[in-house]
Amino acid sequence: MKALKEHFKDEFLIGAAVNQNTIDQDADLLKTQFNSITAENEMKFEEIHPEPGQYDFTIADRFLKFAEDHDIKMRGHTLVWHNQTPDWFFKDDKGEDVSRDELLDRMKQHIKTVMTRYKGRIYAWDVVNEAVSDDEGVELRPSKWLEIIGEDFIDYAFQFAHEADPDALLFYNDYNESNPDKRGKIYRLVDGLIKRDVPISGIGLQAHWNLYEPSYHDIDTALKRYSELGLTLHITEMDVSMFAFKDKRTDVLKPTEEMLDLQAKRYKEFFGLFKKYQEHISCVTFWGISDRYTWLSDFPVKGRINWPFLFDEKGKPKSSFDAVVN
Repeated sequence: MKALKEHFKDEFLIGAAVNQNTIDQDADLLKTQFNSITAENEMKFEEIHPEPGQYDFTIADRFLKFAEDHDIKMRGHTLVWHNQTPDWFFKDDKGEDVSRDELLDRMKQHIKTVMTRYKGRIYAWDVVNEAVSDDEGVELRPSKWLEIIGEDFIDYAFQFAHEADPDALLFYNDYNESNPDKRGKIYRLVDGLIKRDVPISGIGLQAHWNLYEPSYHDIDTALKRYSELGLTLHITEMDVSMFAFKDKRTDVLKPTEEMLDLQAKRYKEFFGLFKKYQEHISCVTFWGISDRYTWLSDFPVKGRINWPFLFDEKGKPKSSFDAVVN
């Protein structure tokens, strides 16, 4: 059986998100099948910079050592995000919001500290994560970044990242990227960055999809539209949930044959699209390694198990794996 990374070696890197447990539990699978990793949570702001002047790179360093020991590349995730950023970062000694200039300086120092540590070793970064709003008629999501700095906080984040590591690939990363309304907002955001000569390398499509949504047509349209910008595309957080977004069931204890067959069909369609746009797509990353662990178990429905990957709980290939490689 040819490994995923070997099967797609001429098209794109095959990545997986890792955490402290899965990098041990699925180490053999990771080394055999994948050639890129992303830290699931351990490089996010509150994990790596929990207190003023205090950084903790212990786990991130460990992930990078694992990657380098096994000839695996590593993506950095993530530098500027409205979520999982500590409140103190936006406050002064009196508990008031800091000034625009102060927040820009803090942003610059955070990005510089994190990126220069891994300069030349982490090949790509999700610089700004999920800044576009899901709400109709609203372009950017409300956040402290937007409130204090203004819309150009995104421009500055990319400029600071490029200064810290001029050779790293720099991405804008978001979910619901194939939704027609949000697709337009992401396109306009990135198109504006390009026109302002902001140093952006690509768009990260998270690809948190399921058995029914989004449609093949919407994904195809999104990939075509984004590719017209002339940047590289990464599929950054892929999983294919067994449940429709509105499905709240908790009584499914193992996937049915119908679910597994439909998942295999969907994965085959998705990878067919990735190959169609392989000139533009340089990496496909799953948001996990195997069904042994997924963030989708217990989220968004408490007490529900999910099976979104190509490998089952024992690390064995599923019918979805066969559909992808064949």
